[in-house]
Amino acid sequence: MDIREVLIGREAEQDQLRRCMESQRSEFVIVYGRRRVGKTFLVRRFFNNNFTFCYVGARNFTYREQLANFAAAIKECGKQSVTPRLNNWIDAFEAVKELIAARPRGERKVLFFDEMPWIDNAKQSFVKALENFWNGWVAGRDDIVLIACGSSTSWMVDKLVMNRGGLHNRITATINLKPFTLHETEAYLQHRGISWDRYTILQCYMVMGGVPYYLSKLDERSPSLAANIDSLFFAESAPMAHEFDELYHALFAQADKYIEIVKLLGEHREGLTATEIAKLSGIDGGWLTRILKNLLRSDLAVSFKKYGNKSRGQIYRLCDFFTLFYMRHIMSKDTKDENYWSHSLLSPAMATWYGQSFELVVLRHLRQVKKALGIDRILNSSTSWRTSRPDLNAQIDLVIERADRIINLCEIKFSATPYIIDKEYEMKVRTRAALFVDETRTRKSVVNTFITTYGVLPGKHSSIAQSQVTMDDLFEP
Repeated sequence: MDIREVLIGREAEQDQLRRCMESQRSEFVIVYGRRRVGKTFLVRRFFNNNFTFCYVGARNFTYREQLANFAAAIKECGKQSVTPRLNNWIDAFEAVKELIAARPRGERKVLFFDEMPWIDNAKQSFVKALENFWNGWVAGRDDIVLIACGSSTSWMVDKLVMNRGGLHNRITATINLKPFTLHETEAYLQHRGISWDRYTILQCYMVMGGVPYYLSKLDERSPSLAANIDSLFFAESAPMAHEFDELYHALFAQADKYIEIVKLLGEHREGLTATEIAKLSGIDGGWLTRILKNLLRSDLAVSFKKYGNKSRGQIYRLCDFFTLFYMRHIMSKDTKDENYWSHSLLSPAMATWYGQSFELVVLRHLRQVKKALGIDRILNSSTSWRTSRPDLNAQIDLVIERADRIINLCEIKFSATPYIIDKEYEMKVRTRAALFVDETRTRKSVVNTFITTYGVLPGKHSSIAQSQVTMDDLFEP
């Protein structure tokens, strides 16, 4: 077995699949998430490719081509000598029934439909046939586990999870597979024999974001992270050169509209409200609402409420590390330098990018932040704050309001060494905290919390850091 093919992490997801296999009823399992996140690998590895029936949808295939592929899969899975003739999806599911009937009674039959959104088409007949198959036949049995998998999160949620037709309330388990955390990324790299320190792994995460497929492209024989990045993205015929376009066109119909919004969010690291996005892009109404909803569903964007605003004015931020990396270092550069990354490591622009990306790493690891602060068992909420005064440029990216009447105002700083707070920065933090208290009229205690790589260096002005979270805390499970 290739060492890369061992299943790392995913304990909660495996527990769900195990429960479905051990239950006393038929199960309808949905597995969805961002492209390249490892959905197919999870299912195939968990079941060791032992399926009663398996079919993979083909992108951009016609109705007839999909049916022909489906018939070929029936022949292969049933070890049949003749390919069945299928005129429509009703015929296709009748063939699946015959396949199941030939298997021994008493065993669980696992049906795996991979890339299900690509099976669907303009005729809108596949989902109806699936509804008929489940309600008219599977629901009356107790021995079937049907797994539907797909990268088009909008399709998976709208057509299956939120189905208001024949599949309403029929889904028995939903797995929204996320990218690896820092903890899982470290475990994966160690398994691969890549012995980097946590600072280097953190930098790697800022480029690849814990997406297993991207991490699998790292060459353990390469001397450094920088050499890997140059080879994957900047070398002639770099294997990841076209990943950005493939990602968005595989996920979304009318991908250019999504890319337009993604570019806009990438240009505003502090985030934008829907009103601001509409004004800057010219896209508004239901179309913009759908784009934002699908970006959130696909883990490409994240939204935060403004502090004190419980219903409206959410701030949207791009949160896909690869997308941010691509837009900042590939899309916006016209370089022929095959060693661009190695040559840029000490540039001021790179330092700025690392700082902005570290903020996003923190926002993606809020559970670890709260655990480090000892407040993971206290009811709390995470928001952001901007001053309402147009003459000031004050904002706090992370505000944690707790049920014990304490508010953590978080300063997020990336540094290669312990962070030094000088007199000027101490006054900036004090002024911003005072402005927050004044504008919000809060009567709760305010704590200035510093989230850094190696902690705050003790010194004359370090007392402003009333609590701290470090890089090591972010690597906790």
